[in-house]
Amino acid sequence: MQKKIILMLMLMTLLAMSGCSSKLGSAGLGAVGGAAIGAGGYEYHLKRQMDIVEKDYKDGKIDKKEYEIRKNQIERDSLLK
Repeated sequence: MQKKIILMLMLMTLLAMSGCSSKLGSAGLGAVGGAAIGAGGYEYHLKRQMDIVEKDYKDGKIDKKEYEIRKNQIERDSLLK
């Protein structure tokens, strides 16, 4: 996951250096930046959900089967697979 984030940041930097000289490049960079921020927020939300599921399992609120089902759902929803 760390590698994908670093790769995305490198790509955004490259776009920034090459695209800021034109209006289209600036708009494209803004769109990419906004999408990256949105995706980051979504992944953060999924991380928090996974933390809740793990805590519920450790506290005995859910059984192993329910834990696996929820964990699988969260992993399928992730954008960074």
